[in-house]
Amino acid sequence: MTHNTSNALHSRRGITLAVAVLWVLVVLSALAVIASTHQTRQRVDRLETLRREAAELQVVWGQYMLEQSTWAAYGRVEQMARDELAMRLPDDEDIVMVIHE
Repeated sequence: MTHNTSNALHSRRGITLAVAVLWVLVVLSALAVIASTHQTRQRVDRLETLRREAAELQVVWGQYMLEQSTWAAYGRVEQMARDELAMRLPDDEDIVMVIHE
């Protein structure tokens, strides 16, 4: 083999090796993109699930706040005091003022 033929053969092997390495890198890059996209979709799905749960919890919280305000309403407390505890407002003559000096 002559020197020129040997250099051409090494040059082709070098190019073939470079192309093979580039193909491997392209395939690895494509697989990384696929994995990244899959992971992103999973995270977006999880985010949407958490947003739905947060909205549902917000509705439940609102219902509890409404229920709390209903239970604590002055008129309801007064009605329960009358009905369940037989309480009543005192007559004027039953009211005693205590003054402390």
